[in-house]
Amino acid sequence: MPGALFRPRSVAARRMRHCPRIAPVIHDLAIVGAGTAGLALARAARGLRVALVAPEAAPRAPEGEIDARVYALSPGNAAFLGELGAWQAIASERLAPVLAMQVHGDAAGEIEFDSYRAGARELAWIVEERALVAALWQGLPGREGLEILAPAQCRRLEFGAEAVRVQLDDGRSLEARLVVGADGAQSLVRSAAGVGAVAHDYGQRGVVANFACERAHGGIARQWFQGGPVLALLPLPGKRVSMVWSTGEDEAARLMALEPQALAGEVAAAAGGALGALTALTAPRAFPLRRLAAEAAVAPRVALVGDAAHVVHPLAGQGANLGLQDARALAAALAAREPWRDAGDLRLLRRYARARAGDALAMQATVHGLHRLFAAHAAPLVWLRNAGLNLTDRLPVIKNLLIRQAMS
Repeated sequence: MPGALFRPRSVAARRMRHCPRIAPVIHDLAIVGAGTAGLALARAARGLRVALVAPEAAPRAPEGEIDARVYALSPGNAAFLGELGAWQAIASERLAPVLAMQVHGDAAGEIEFDSYRAGARELAWIVEERALVAALWQGLPGREGLEILAPAQCRRLEFGAEAVRVQLDDGRSLEARLVVGADGAQSLVRSAAGVGAVAHDYGQRGVVANFACERAHGGIARQWFQGGPVLALLPLPGKRVSMVWSTGEDEAARLMALEPQALAGEVAAAAGGALGALTALTAPRAFPLRRLAAEAAVAPRVALVGDAAHVVHPLAGQGANLGLQDARALAAALAAREPWRDAGDLRLLRRYARARAGDALAMQATVHGLHRLFAAHAAPLVWLRNAGLNLTDRLPVIKNLLIRQAMS
């Protein structure tokens, strides 16, 4: 096959051609980053020599008031965390099941999902970010085959034909067959591997805060589309809710400047008094909303998970779920590899990429499409989106398909 000699190479592959062979190989994989996806992979990669490069040391389990940053985890991911022994480490008083979901359009459209009618115990679990991260860290120190380098930052990657050298900011280095980029949207691993990313700034911020509510929430997650902004109230343990209000930069700044009870009053009014009066429990926080999609999930001796691979708008609450699903799929691919393949074999990594491509692309397209549809102000589109909600609400087969997909 003479033409094979002239086949185009990626940026990473060109670098590898000029990099000297790296030896000895110490680790099967090095995980750069210690968010939920990276930590879950560190627990799931059993029987492998793993290095975890974490910017901070293991945190303590949170105490006191629940933090405003929470995740809505699917039952499938809760089961995965249970298999890892992490779900059991989260205090029950910091977990809340979602038994139903109500989605309100901006012109009388409405759809409701119910776990009982779907034949499930719950649609999702609301869990505090700090509690989940602390639970994933629990038991990692001292784990056989795992080396933790924390606090430490990856400074540079050097690619060789059979391994990658990871240079840290404190002068230490390590070698691994595979480097996993779990280092967030601004991933150094993704950049060093020559993998591009398509990013889109929504020009919005997500404002988050917790409130006590006058009326019991009944385990119902409520969401209101507001012609661009999206307000969500997620159930917390007891008569408390977590707010995520995705809105424009100027409006987010205004909300952040309000006195706590003034903010509570605006949230209660925007929710149509569904939960009665609200009382602020935490100060509001805000974070920019962006969309990001890596051009590839893998490269020679590199795999991407979590926000390093994809970032979605929070209106569907699927960011953390996608990252945990990445960790599940990559751990499964590594466990099923043939004995003669090492952890960084590109054909093995492509199996992981194929396993994740459909779900990740579908979620990206769905969430981005919903955002654009509900941000449009043209009268025909306003009618269409609200009629679509009402029609889907009357079609139980389609509703159950949507629920099953979201619960995986």
